[in-house]
Amino acid sequence: MTTRLLALDSSTETLHLALCVGEAVHRVAAPGGAQASTTLLPTVQRLLTDAGLSVRDLDAIAFGRGPGAFTGLRTACSVAQGLAAGADRPVLMLDTLALVAESARQRGGPLRVWVGLDARMHEVYAACWHWEAAAGWVAEQSVALYTPGILAEHVAASGLGMVGNALLAYPEALAALGRPEGALAQPEGAALEALARAAWARGEGLDSALALPLYVRDKVAQTTAERTAQKVAPKKGIAP
Repeated sequence: MTTRLLALDSSTETLHLALCVGEAVHRVAAPGGAQASTTLLPTVQRLLTDAGLSVRDLDAIAFGRGPGAFTGLRTACSVAQGLAAGADRPVLMLDTLALVAESARQRGGPLRVWVGLDARMHEVYAACWHWEAAAGWVAEQSVALYTPGILAEHVAASGLGMVGNALLAYPEALAALGRPEGALAQPEGAALEALARAAWARGEGLDSALALPLYVRDKVAQTTAERTAQKVAPKKGIAP
C-alpha cells in the first residue's frame, strides 16, 4: 500500500511543507513568520489538490513541534491537530532541531553536531545531536536557551561543529563554529520528508489530542524598555 504523509513546519521565517506519496514527494516553501497563520492552511490545501488527494487520503500528518517562533509553533500544531482530528488520522511530532541537523546531513554535514536556531532577544535554542541508523537523530541533552557567548563556549569545549541559522544571526560569536552550508540548513521539505517517513516507519504516530508544541521559553517578547536597552548597551561598552 502506498504511504501518504503530509509534513509541515512553521517554526522559522519560512514555511516548509512536504507531501510524500509513495516514493514521490512534493515540497513547498512559502513565507512564514507572522504570515504563517494565514498562509499555512491554503498552502496545505493547494498542495493536496495539486496531488489529487484529500486529508482523508493521508496516513498521518507530521509537524515540526519546536523549538522555534512561538506563533509559528502554535500554528503548525493547531493545523496538524485539526486536520488529523477531522480525518481521524495520527500525528507525528518532529523536533525542529533534528530537522535542521537532517538538512545539514543531506548537505554532507556531520553525524554529530550542535544545532542552533535564533531565538531572538539575543538568545539561541540549541542542543547537541547525533545520528543513529535505527533511531535517527538523538538529542544528547534537553534543548535549552543560551546566549551566543555561552553557547560558543559549549560548542568549542565539545570539539564539534555547529549548524543552523544562529550562525547567521550572531556571526561575531558563532560564525567560526560552522561552515556556510551548515548556516543555511533549515527545517525544509527534504528534511521533513526524511524524518516523517522514518517516524512513521518506527510507529511513532500519536492520537491528535496528544499533539503539543515544544516551548523552551516562557517569555516570548521583550518590553519596549528592554529593546531600547539592548540597542544602547553596545554604545556604552556594556555587553547586551
